[in-house]
Amino acid sequence: MNTKKTFFTLLKNAHVIAPEDLGVKDILVAGEKIAMIGEGLSLPAVYDCEVVDCEGNYVVPGFIDSHVHLIGGGGEGGYATRTPEIQLTDITTSGVTTVLGLLGTDGVTRHVASLLAKARGLEDEGITAYIYSGSYEIPTPTITGSVRNDIILIDKVIGTGEIAMCDHRSSQSPKEAYQQITAEARVGGMLSGKAGVVNMHLGDGEDGLKMLYEITKNGEIPKTQIIPTHVNRNKRLFKEAIEWAKQGGIMDVTSSVSPESGSSHSVKSSEAVKQALEAGVNIENITMSSDGNGSMPIFDEAGNNIGVGVASQISILNEFRDMMQKENIAITDAIKIITSNIAKFTKLYPRKGCLANNSDADILVLDKDLQLQHVWARGTHMVENGKPIVFGTFEKR
Repeated sequence: MNTKKTFFTLLKNAHVIAPEDLGVKDILVAGEKIAMIGEGLSLPAVYDCEVVDCEGNYVVPGFIDSHVHLIGGGGEGGYATRTPEIQLTDITTSGVTTVLGLLGTDGVTRHVASLLAKARGLEDEGITAYIYSGSYEIPTPTITGSVRNDIILIDKVIGTGEIAMCDHRSSQSPKEAYQQITAEARVGGMLSGKAGVVNMHLGDGEDGLKMLYEITKNGEIPKTQIIPTHVNRNKRLFKEAIEWAKQGGIMDVTSSVSPESGSSHSVKSSEAVKQALEAGVNIENITMSSDGNGSMPIFDEAGNNIGVGVASQISILNEFRDMMQKENIAITDAIKIITSNIAKFTKLYPRKGCLANNSDADILVLDKDLQLQHVWARGTHMVENGKPIVFGTFEKR
């Protein structure tokens, strides 16, 4: 890892979307924190300060990607289809400054302890990383022996997932098993002051969200304890997810899933956000994640794997841009979906997900065409003029 870092950084003349529109302001960064947002800010010449003129550019919070396969995923097509670990610059050049890592189908040759080590490594390299304990199956793998213990005892564990439901790769567990693991996560979160959320993978099964309604119908477990993801994978599931969100639940669309990527029955995520808003879903109940570095297996009608790809994290930046340029969604709404909304549901707000005094200095600079120009993660300048300037330990310069 190499760094380009001064204690003070001053972003001048920035059009700040915090995510509320603050107009043209200056932002002073001190160490890893935002020290001040205001007009006409300056420091005496005695201080070493990196000054960046942001005139004509948007400045927004760093993206939070709540669904990333940090140590790879997949394997549904055999050992050779296990996807590789993600690299630091794959993350930062996508505008992402905080990742939430998880396992997927494979909880045997991939391990939660390895996922935790990867998250700590990424933190050493400059970004912020948390993880979910578990994988597709129930009972799900953990470090301490239970989801509740992992959440309470391990600082980086904020919940459990991704637990598979309505998918031929799930453990086909009964309602009570899903209910129990959700309750474990909830209580673990309560006792540790964390979110204790369940990242719930939804497949193409015909039951859709039926099980989620079953495990929350008595009111003891709130809908917001569960983050159903991949809801745009087919039109039927997406329609159900809209109703779920209108009733107060969360709907997480996957930016790497689209007809263009090979998911012929899916709804492109920027279009999905537009349709959800038009259907009456509150903007605060929509999130977007990339499924970055996960496999994108292709199955035939008999369930046989006939191909595989790797989900790219850059899709989250592309879909953010398309929300505004193609769907005419206001930037103040589009940015919430990948910053403040996620931070609030995962109890990282206001340290993450916004630009405010004393929040972490996770900052993106975008030109008026919404092309990424600069990235700061915890006050370190990671991307400059669209190119990475800080690299992971084993990345080529």
